[in-house]
Amino acid sequence: MKLIETDIEGLFILEPKIYEDERGYFMESFNTKLFQELVGSTLTFVQDNESKSASNVLRGLHYQTPPFAQAKLVRVIRGAVLDVAVDLRKNSPTFGQHYKIILSEENKKQFFIPEGFAHGFLTLEEDTIFSYKCSQFYNKESERGIMWNDKDLAIDWDITQPILSEKDQYCQNFCNFASPF
Repeated sequence: MKLIETDIEGLFILEPKIYEDERGYFMESFNTKLFQELVGSTLTFVQDNESKSASNVLRGLHYQTPPFAQAKLVRVIRGAVLDVAVDLRKNSPTFGQHYKIILSEENKKQFFIPEGFAHGFLTLEEDTIFSYKCSQFYNKESERGIMWNDKDLAIDWDITQPILSEKDQYCQNFCNFASPF
């Protein structure tokens, strides 16, 4: 597995080694020991989640407040997404900045998002299956969100009317956001 650093401290892209032949392919999608060595953390994941979405579904920008804040390792099993992480760490030099990456069935890249980030994704293909490991269990009372199309964040999703859940239509704006991180 290869670790690629991004412009935002703590956000990493992981590229697995893929072994392909006429039968198909094999890859090790996760290895705790290797992950901890690469990322330099003893972080452990406690919950795996998976979603299937139609094309143009936007989920996010979500985060959980401490003590239930989550780090995530995300990837696409089928289809493709535009994946976005927003730095919510108030003492970070990149506070309020975001990073975008295309994750797909073809590139098999994984994206590590530490605690202190909001996360969201837009599905780019029909029947996209998105998988993510979480470092903390889901806690409904600590779940929060920031508007996907917030003017201050200026994320170019390349879509004006995505398919949203009801809760994602009423998230707070970044200018009203008081970071718990």
